Amino acid sequence: MKISVLRERRAGETRVAATPETVKKLVASGHSVTIESGAGTVAGFPDDSFTDAGATIAADASAAAKGADIVFKVRAPEADEVGALPEGVALIALMDPTNLDAAPLNGKKIAALSMEFTPRITRAQSMDALSSQSNLAGYRAVIEGAQTYGRAMPMMMTAAGTIAPAKVFVMGAGVAGLQAIATARRLGAVVTATDVRPAAKEQVASLGAKFIAVEDEEFKAAETAGGYAKQMSPEYQAKQAELTASHIAKQDIVITTALIPGRAAPVLVTEDMVKTMKPGAVIVDMAVSQGGNCPLSKPDEVVDVNGVKVAGFSNLPARLPADASSLYAKNLVAFLPLVTAEDGSLNLDTEDEIVTAMLLTRNGATVNERIQS
Repeated sequence: MKISVLRERRAGETRVAATPETVKKLVASGHSVTIESGAGTVAGFPDDSFTDAGATIAADASAAAKGADIVFKVRAPEADEVGALPEGVALIALMDPTNLDAAPLNGKKIAALSMEFTPRITRAQSMDALSSQSNLAGYRAVIEGAQTYGRAMPMMMTAAGTIAPAKVFVMGAGVAGLQAIATARRLGAVVTATDVRPAAKEQVASLGAKFIAVEDEEFKAAETAGGYAKQMSPEYQAKQAELTASHIAKQDIVITTALIPGRAAPVLVTEDMVKTMKPGAVIVDMAVSQGGNCPLSKPDEVVDVNGVKVAGFSNLPARLPADASSLYAKNLVAFLPLVTAEDGSLNLDTEDEIVTAMLLTRNGATVNERIQS
């Protein structure tokens, strides 16, 4: 197959869907790879690193995608980018499926596959781009929080006196939250965490953090079969908010990670809670791109509220472009065999549960029931 990798055009997107390492693997498997010029420059992969790995460099998106069987991207193409894609091509990207306008893709009969819809099953772990990117996002959230906080994270005992360790509260203990806990612990902070899923309690404790939650009957059933958090009732949210409000007031850094696929992010830190925090404290809202876990957060801004800094980073993995690109590109390589026929050609006519879960559009129609209106 001919595989094309296009340069990302969205503001702030620094990642690329291939690296020299993955290009070598693709070429060794018999595929040809064309990279749009400059696609990897910001991530630290210049054009010549791709040519050395066996790829061909094309001047622009149209030239790169010409004759392609599959196009790899990090983010879904915007409407004007779709024009560069060949009719009927397979497109694999982080498609933001619940907010996707499928009309431009269907207009060109593009077969779009969404990496976000990779099933959370054992066989698909190596393809799970949400997890790979969330890991890095959780790490980076703590680094950004520590930078914004402006004080030391660990306890320091000096001749001039003792510096108390920072108190970090992580709200949400999924992939990103657990990595945030681990990172904050490595930096020497005193860490507490909360989550609505019962299984998270043991995971949080295993990382050396203290778990805080209202552990009632609703809490005990608050996890989907896919491992995601369920939407909690208003009654539970009120009880949880009451429990955490007094806790938040004592924290130096609060990291919020709560996202529910296809829905607005739940509010975890209210304006009143922010006002109880001491000046110099920091909130890092990882859910800002879906409305935010704190109503005061704004995408890609640091808002000062009476000395409390509320930071909203809409694309934390892009702040680690080399590593984020490397992991994402490996996710794509792991997925590719599922749509590769024995003769090396593209094969989307498969009943594989992973492929069918990820396929959004094909032959001019939206085929995924999760996004059909």
